[in-house]
Amino acid sequence: MIDEEPDYVIGCFGGGSNFAGLSFPFVREKLVGKRDGLRVIAAESTAAPKLTKGDFRYDFGDTGRLTPLIRMYTVGHDFVPPPIHAGGLRYHGAAPTVSHLLKHSLIEAEAYPQVRIFKAAKLFSQTEGIIPAPESAHAIASVIEHARHFIKNSGSHDIDGPVILFNLSGHGLLDLSGYQEFLSNKLVDFHVDLEQVKESLRKISSSN
Repeated sequence: MIDEEPDYVIGCFGGGSNFAGLSFPFVREKLVGKRDGLRVIAAESTAAPKLTKGDFRYDFGDTGRLTPLIRMYTVGHDFVPPPIHAGGLRYHGAAPTVSHLLKHSLIEAEAYPQVRIFKAAKLFSQTEGIIPAPESAHAIASVIEHARHFIKNSGSHDIDGPVILFNLSGHGLLDLSGYQEFLSNKLVDFHVDLEQVKESLRKISSSN
């Protein structure tokens, strides 16, 4: 409608529905060879890093182990993520279709801690007049990262830089307590290390 095509498509990532709904039409164009240079990026939380630190294997989709085993990127169905404000991104696994695309390098994944995403959300609210949800702020943090990377490497603030499409998937009016913690310097980051993930993944084999 605005006669533009994106160079980047970025969405926050919890389980995959939000990200897939935005990105899959563009991924199709990559698959048929129309958009080879397009970068499609899933922005997840460092507190639940299934795409960036998880393993591609069969796992249960729920902690109760009632679902069929699903082949996906996962940090383990018993994994208990830290209590971040972006509750929608705390799921342990990734949708099989998204996982397949990542496995074949058709999409990328990045992880961001919550202090950084609230910084991005604050900047966005100050410039755009919209308070984003913490989940959406993961995508915003990625947008800012890639925009700044372009400016730094090109030395240009030209509007003819890359077109970045992202999904502002929700407002943050129900998350003002998180903003209050951030503005009061009380917000803490949570990073899950590989050993924690490996320990969680070891439980999968024993529970199957």
